[in-house]
Amino acid sequence: MKQLQTASKKTDTSTPKVTMAKAFTTIIWPRRNLVFIGLGLIVIKSLSGLILPWQSKVLLDVVIPNKDLSHLYQLIGIVLGAILVQAVSSFLLTRILSVQAQYLISELRAQVQKKVLSLPIRFFDNTKSGALVSRIMTDVEGVRNLIGTGLVQLVGGSFTAIVSLVILIKLNPWMTLFVFVPLSIFGYIALKAFKYIRPIFRTRGKINAEVTGRLTETLAGVRVIKAFNAEAQEQVVFEKGVDKLYQNIKKSLTATAFMTSASTFLIGVATTGIMGIGGYYMIQGEMTTGDFLFFTLILGFMIAPIVQMSNIGSQLTEALAGLDRTEELMNATSEADDHQRDIELQDLKGELTFRNVSFSYEAGKEVLHEISFTAPAGSVVALVGSSGSGKSTIAGLSATFLTPTSGTVLIDGHDLSKVVLPSYRQYLGVVLQDEFLFEGTIRENILFPKPNATEAELQNAVTAAYVNEFTDRFDDGLDTLIGERGVKLSGGQRQRLAIARAILANPKIIILDEATSSLDTESEALIQKSLSELIKDRTTIVIAHRLSTIKKADQILVIEAGHIVERGTHEQLIASQGRYYDLYTYQAKI
Repeated sequence: MKQLQTASKKTDTSTPKVTMAKAFTTIIWPRRNLVFIGLGLIVIKSLSGLILPWQSKVLLDVVIPNKDLSHLYQLIGIVLGAILVQAVSSFLLTRILSVQAQYLISELRAQVQKKVLSLPIRFFDNTKSGALVSRIMTDVEGVRNLIGTGLVQLVGGSFTAIVSLVILIKLNPWMTLFVFVPLSIFGYIALKAFKYIRPIFRTRGKINAEVTGRLTETLAGVRVIKAFNAEAQEQVVFEKGVDKLYQNIKKSLTATAFMTSASTFLIGVATTGIMGIGGYYMIQGEMTTGDFLFFTLILGFMIAPIVQMSNIGSQLTEALAGLDRTEELMNATSEADDHQRDIELQDLKGELTFRNVSFSYEAGKEVLHEISFTAPAGSVVALVGSSGSGKSTIAGLSATFLTPTSGTVLIDGHDLSKVVLPSYRQYLGVVLQDEFLFEGTIRENILFPKPNATEAELQNAVTAAYVNEFTDRFDDGLDTLIGERGVKLSGGQRQRLAIARAILANPKIIILDEATSSLDTESEALIQKSLSELIKDRTTIVIAHRLSTIKKADQILVIEAGHIVERGTHEQLIASQGRYYDLYTYQAKI
């Protein structure tokens, strides 16, 4: 799919971008050997199919009038041989090209998924995960009609039609001309229909992604839906989505039905005319019965591919529409595409500095204003303040999930916006407020950042985060299945598992976003002990609403409305009796 990427990163999503010529050069031509084999097989299949009508003419005009039994046996042998060749070539055609098409689909899915994971966090903030699943799994499926039997049948059918046309002209040019006129009209109608259908297929992919995205959200949030008795509400939303999809499909079916009806009518006209003209020639003695049968059968060989092209054409149109949407995704700017990032961190000490950093999610609406502070290597910086003050945004900037609108974030004196991200993130550990756990076992989730960790390293992380405090009570221990997003665990258990995962990663910079928010008092006491070990000699950015958990921080920053309004140690801020003092004494009363 790399070949499908265009030089321009700005694409017009309203117009088709993947032409048949481009698909040929990027997808078909690299696999030309298989395609040529397929074309060869379909030529053999088509030519062997012409044996039956030819031998039918011989049967009526030569064998039966002469009562030649030996010729009859020879004729039967030729026909059986041709049928066998047809069967074998048809099997090989499907076996070779269909398997290759499915391999290509799996390859493209892997490439698109890789591309999606390389995109910046802001892309995922604006895109539904369910929609992305649809685009990765569904949009590339149509490519099987490019490398599979669809395109080959189109080319092979065209070959069969041309050979049949030559034979028909030699048999009777006037009858052939009469047939050619309605077929030309049908071809014109089909081309117009394909041009009309392609935008419909493009829109269908987007609608399908929206419906799939909403359905994914509904299933993930089923507890919230049931808690608020909102099943009927969600059903209405989903029904509107599937109705929109239905209306789109109805449009394409209407166009396809029109093509089919047009072909039926025009071919019917041609057939009726052939009956009349052929009957006239036979009455006049200018055409034998065998010639008429031969002409009629060959006519079927010419017409069948042309009619089939309407179906194949729809498949190819759908394939190109899917590739249009896939290319949009592949052309999105990934984190690795930022050529300004050329600094490779070799050995991180961990000094993190914010220098006049401002940030806005939307133009003209800053959420951070001129933030400046330094977190020396191995120190703990706590961020406190009311909800929405900008604490999590600072954490996101520290984790390189966000990029400053202005100002600079430095790591060991290097501008973080110029650092190659993997070289920084290998030293990074993050524990979020709503920590994400994968479906599987407790062991698999802890090993996620370091799959090849030794059993001793695993047990050390388990013990340090007090995960064993609850896993020892489970029959399967660390091999207990936790369900999707860890639904079978309590909030505190999920949080301890996340901390164990961070401990195993052994980072040099740690970001703790409300890491103890889901814990009861007993669990919090256990976690505070493990966190003390985790943050030792590591640069730590910690966000906490429970101010009792950050008393030992080397530096506390009080954030309000995107500004640092106070800074200092716990003792210094208490003594100054400012905003931090108010927050702390309020919580102490509670």
